[in-house]
Amino acid sequence: MLDLIDIVRDNWLLLLIGQYPNGPMGGIVCTLILSVLGIVLAFPLSIVLALARISPWRVLRWPSAALVYVVRGVPLLMVILWVYFLVPLVIGRNVSGFTTMLCTLVIYEGAYLSEVVRAGIQSLPKGQIEAARALGHSYLGAMWRVILPQALYNMLPSLLNQFVSTVKETTLGYVINVQELTFAANQINNQLLTKPFHVFFILAVTYYVVCYTLTQLAHGLERRIRRKRAGRPADAPVELAAKTAAIQS
Repeated sequence: MLDLIDIVRDNWLLLLIGQYPNGPMGGIVCTLILSVLGIVLAFPLSIVLALARISPWRVLRWPSAALVYVVRGVPLLMVILWVYFLVPLVIGRNVSGFTTMLCTLVIYEGAYLSEVVRAGIQSLPKGQIEAARALGHSYLGAMWRVILPQALYNMLPSLLNQFVSTVKETTLGYVINVQELTFAANQINNQLLTKPFHVFFILAVTYYVVCYTLTQLAHGLERRIRRKRAGRPADAPVELAAKTAAIQS
């Protein structure tokens, strides 16, 4: 126990921010920044893919479905290696490990989030889009103004759970020298040499605390949304769609 306390006391700054300001930012701060940027940048891509997958136009459905199935069907490590070697060939210069990992997360999380968005849209009653179309909105206009705002609200817990998964997935950035939390822990282990169990136990506890906190927040959001749904009449969604479309048209 004393060894664990000593390791944390001597290396907490490296675990927190890496070598910054004398070197690149790393540690838990780098992990969270990478996760947040990955989710934020992947979210617009996920909406586009989801809308393409449920669109009435086959020319959009097939390519988007192929992209989602391919990305979801291969390990994240494989996607990281593809991006690591492909991006420099495309842009003609080398990029940092952080940029490579960020591009990977945008592609990977975009594919996974697109299924969350698609499920959220399809969970709404069909009367929603029918009411919007009856008021003169186009298909895309009805999706943008009526369906997506409600679907995204219902998907908040799932989005937060996906963020938790992203935090854990950043650990694979270690293979391309992204100086996130796992990389910082390995630096500490290389310095101590004799206490690998202690170092990686601290690493596991840190990930557990971060992910558990985010998961509890997701559960709280889910309960709040469930209570709000329980207090809404059965025909309220259709009326809400009609009112929303009328106001925004």
